Amino acid sequence: MTLKNKAIQTALNGNWEEAIILNKSLIVENPQDIDALNRLALAYTIIGKSKEAKSTYQKVLNLDPLNAIAVRNLKRLKEANGQLSSPSTVRTINNKFLEEPGKTKVVELINIAQPKITENLRIGQSLTLSIKRLKIFVSEEKQYIGVLPDDIARRLIKFIKAGCTYEAYVKSAGTHKVSVFLKEIKKTSRYKDQPSFTTMTESHLEFDKHNKFKLKAQLNDEKEDDQEESYSEEE
Repeated sequence: MTLKNKAIQTALNGNWEEAIILNKSLIVENPQDIDALNRLALAYTIIGKSKEAKSTYQKVLNLDPLNAIAVRNLKRLKEANGQLSSPSTVRTINNKFLEEPGKTKVVELINIAQPKITENLRIGQSLTLSIKRLKIFVSEEKQYIGVLPDDIARRLIKFIKAGCTYEAYVKSAGTHKVSVFLKEIKKTSRYKDQPSFTTMTESHLEFDKHNKFKLKAQLNDEKEDDQEESYSEEE
């Protein structure tokens, strides 16, 4: 995994102190790395170091005066007098992203909204899931954000229609990519033994099991056909 990918992953995991260290290393390698600077400023904001966040966003604007992320977040910091985060906020965000096998999943949305909308999303922001035309649409206060991939949607629609409930939060967001954290809240007794989300291996096992069942049924049908043919020949 590259240093950049590690820096992104630590932020997704809510490890902000480590994110600061990694993004600083990227900036040492390339002082004009705007993405790393923006990630560093966000990490500073989350842990409550507003002074460092402001100065880092200002470095971005010195390199790119029209950078939308830096302009927007620096404005928020100034309007809030730097009080955009606190230790309790950090704990709340990290707790939202606690992963449980079968009960949570990070998913990248498809057909996402325009950059001016996605760039305003905040990590940990609550989202709404709604079923429309056999798809699951993701929105924020009635504002369209994107759609869940079809394979995930098909599975969740089955559970939701049976009474299961789920929550969704912004895991990461940028100009051309939005990832959400899906979390199972309630599972009905009908599907209590079925995980809401499967790994790739589990999905393949389910697929293989389904195909083996179909193959067995097909072989039984062929066997019955052969028996019928033999009876006809004897007659």
